[in-house]
Amino acid sequence: MALDYSQYDGILVARRDKILTITLNSPETLNAFTGPMHTSMSRIWDEVNDDPDVHVVVLTGAGRAFSAGGNVIAMQKKIDDPAAWEAGMPEARRIVFRMLECDKPIIARVNGHAVGLGATIAVLCDIIIAADHAKIGDPHVNAGLVAGDGGALIWPQLIGFARAKEYLFTGDLMTAAEAERIGLINHVVPADQLDEKVYELARRLAGGAMRSIRWTKQAINIPLRQLAHSMMDLSLSLETQSNLTKDHQEAVSAFAEKRRPNFSGR
Repeated sequence: MALDYSQYDGILVARRDKILTITLNSPETLNAFTGPMHTSMSRIWDEVNDDPDVHVVVLTGAGRAFSAGGNVIAMQKKIDDPAAWEAGMPEARRIVFRMLECDKPIIARVNGHAVGLGATIAVLCDIIIAADHAKIGDPHVNAGLVAGDGGALIWPQLIGFARAKEYLFTGDLMTAAEAERIGLINHVVPADQLDEKVYELARRLAGGAMRSIRWTKQAINIPLRQLAHSMMDLSLSLETQSNLTKDHQEAVSAFAEKRRPNFSGR
């Protein structure tokens, strides 16, 4: 009997043959992470990993974006109530670890912009394929936050420390073409060819020697998992501290008032 994924809120789950498509589903907010979406992404990977009817996962976003990342409007609530922020940290940790521990191949179908946490979960996937109009970046610092929910972990492993530092320090977005050029993603294709490229590869992998593919992923991810164990607790702790800074409050206030933030370094 096929497993039932209907209990996961904030995402859509569709199965075709041995391919499971997980869609971040808040298109009206460009798939910025809601509480239910965050919870679902922290829990679904264990079930996917153990589902004998799933060989490959495609992760994507509904509408015109992959994910805008954090919900800036909700950030004020977490400034006013730090306990609400802290309550989400175990989930943030689980998202990173469970994606690295899931031994099914995960293909990111980046159908539009992937920003902040959206970029993190995209590049934590095993193979990343983006539409040519998509942009990718992690502007945590522009919100007065530490890039602690996975960006500081995965970006240097993909593009090297020098490039990762530049992008994570500035928060600049890059085009999909630039992301492919520097090795952050695997492929960039015209938007009308995205499904063909993604699902052709998904079908190829789903029809492959799955034990060999899964065990190869396990072996490849050993150093990433070790690094995550050494980094993530401190990274999330530092991001939690940055939630209480004056610069973060200034960034959230500036967003609400539709103006540029004036950071003080505090």
